[in-house]
Amino acid sequence: MPEQLKNIYTPEKITAIADAVKKENKRFDKESFITSVFDEAWQSRELKDRMHHIADSLYNCLNGDYEQRIEILLGVAPRFSGFEYMLFPDIVERQGLEYEEISLKALKEFTKTSSSEFAIRPFIVRNPEKVMSVLNEWSKDEHFAIRRCASEGCRPRLPWAMALPQFQKNPEPILPILERLKNDDTDYVRRSVANNLNDISKDHPDKVLEIIGRWKGNSEYTDWICKHASRTLLKKSNPKALALHGFTGKGEDLDVREFSLEKSTVYIGGENRFSCTVLSSSTKKRKVRIEYAIDYVKNNGKTSRKVFVLTEREFEPNSEYRINRNIPLHDMTTRKHYAGVHIITLLLNGQAMAHGEFELI
Repeated sequence: MPEQLKNIYTPEKITAIADAVKKENKRFDKESFITSVFDEAWQSRELKDRMHHIADSLYNCLNGDYEQRIEILLGVAPRFSGFEYMLFPDIVERQGLEYEEISLKALKEFTKTSSSEFAIRPFIVRNPEKVMSVLNEWSKDEHFAIRRCASEGCRPRLPWAMALPQFQKNPEPILPILERLKNDDTDYVRRSVANNLNDISKDHPDKVLEIIGRWKGNSEYTDWICKHASRTLLKKSNPKALALHGFTGKGEDLDVREFSLEKSTVYIGGENRFSCTVLSSSTKKRKVRIEYAIDYVKNNGKTSRKVFVLTEREFEPNSEYRINRNIPLHDMTTRKHYAGVHIITLLLNGQAMAHGEFELI
């Protein structure tokens, strides 16, 4: 069984942080910090709660006012690299909202070795015009991690983070940053641009389609961004998104034969398999996006559809493609299964072409 992610905060790592802080500030009580981290509630805490708890413990064991404590941490943070050290930006988020200038400068430095994408968001909510101006400047920085944070920090729907409803309503303040970064020479930055656009597409599909229409074909970088930013629109079978990426036609020259499910009844925790053959009768090469959708039964008895991409391929004239796909039906952290009739639908360029159903028990 893989190690739980929350256990990334080992005693060795906490001790290493304590030693580094002690070198920066001789008055730091190393033993009190370590004891406060591994308190009676430590084992019951999950990953995010552990990070918050370490951040609070570290801040409380430092000496001086807010600015003095941040100055100590600015000397410590560069020695530690990785997502677990987002505890340094977390201190700024939890303690520094009233010290905007100091905090924004600290987040800019901390993001070089961890990431300030979560911590910057309360500052955006509190003072959007000012902080977006700062992020615009960050998007010009020579350090790739700072440029990346300029985009990632203002994503309207960043997973596991505070939402930014003002940008869900109006994404215009974000767009100059994305325009500036669309040809960034670092993949890490360009991926954030694509993810930001994908977030925006959930509330403003036409705006994102307009941007994709302008960017597509400009460079290899923008073409990749356009495709990755379209993933939600493509899974929703948006006809404009499909057409922009060459998945055209209504399927008159496409057919599905021998669609079948291996089992009609499956126990939760088991798996099923479907198979079929996709045929193209076109006399020209045909670009086809093949997906399947599962209508999962929810706890209330209703269903919720999830779309999975099988492949995107160019069919030769009068050719066929055989599909065999396993469907795991065990519970995961992202999905719990419930008994009932589940439907599997095969989609070709967004069009439903065949389906079958099975009962999960």
